[in-house]
Amino acid sequence: MQTGRNDIDDMIVHEKMQAALEYQSEAWADGRADGIEPEIIADAALVLAMRETIRIHGEMGAEAMLDSLKSRMLAGEFSPERTVQ
Repeated sequence: MQTGRNDIDDMIVHEKMQAALEYQSEAWADGRADGIEPEIIADAALVLAMRETIRIHGEMGAEAMLDSLKSRMLAGEFSPERTVQ
């Protein structure tokens, strides 16, 4: 029954990710409404994310995360034109 538990854990993580993305989208919209350019909002989001990642996982962990993100980016995962099925 370990597989079922992993499926449930994956669903929980997915739902938390969806909620986190909604919070980020709301913060992004608030910044835009206040006249902050998207480039500045994006830079601030990345800076905050890296600080928190380094705090939690250290610099080596953050570097590994960046390597993973680079591979995912090059694979088109973050492309605005990408459709999720």
